Amino acid sequence: MTEPLPTSGEALLFEVTDLKQWIYCPRVLYYRYCLPEVRPITELMRAGIRSHGDEVGREERRSLRSYGLTAGERAFDVGLRSLALGLRGRLDLAIAVPDRQAPGAEAIVVEYKDSERPAGPHFKLQLAAYALLLEEAWGLPVRRGFIYSIPLRQSEIVSITPALRQKVRQTVATVQAMIAGELMPNAPTSRRACVSCEFRRFCNDVV
Repeated sequence: MTEPLPTSGEALLFEVTDLKQWIYCPRVLYYRYCLPEVRPITELMRAGIRSHGDEVGREERRSLRSYGLTAGERAFDVGLRSLALGLRGRLDLAIAVPDRQAPGAEAIVVEYKDSERPAGPHFKLQLAAYALLLEEAWGLPVRRGFIYSIPLRQSEIVSITPALRQKVRQTVATVQAMIAGELMPNAPTSRRACVSCEFRRFCNDVV
């Protein structure tokens, strides 16, 4: 769920979902942070929130075999924030293998999505951001994560590579510069998403 923007004097921490949105269409973040009063809450957003909430109940009954695991300690809806990274968010599922106290333990991040398509770069960037946040919060290495497709009931593994980690930090810095300068980003190269976008009426240079 989207948290309120910080009041004067509070540190601006971007939501992890902002990074996913930046890859999909950076202008949505411009409207959110530079023109926050214009952002509508659509039924599609509400449906996504409900779907993720329902999936938690199913996950609690599911075995860890969906992630190739035989044992692990699960934590749901994990609130995370980091001043160093400039990020905050709520991770759908964190798994400590075999548990958080075991020597040599590792952590795994899991995010749910409502799409049947393979995870694109925006989903992978979001997962990597959660990995960095969880490493800081739990003090455990995160080398991999999963994106779980709710419609397909299947998980897709994502390696948390050095390149993905660096991409998270670069994206945060780019968004920070955009907001500080209140600079309208260019529209995405593909206009397919513009057709159903709730901000289309504010973008006068797209069809």
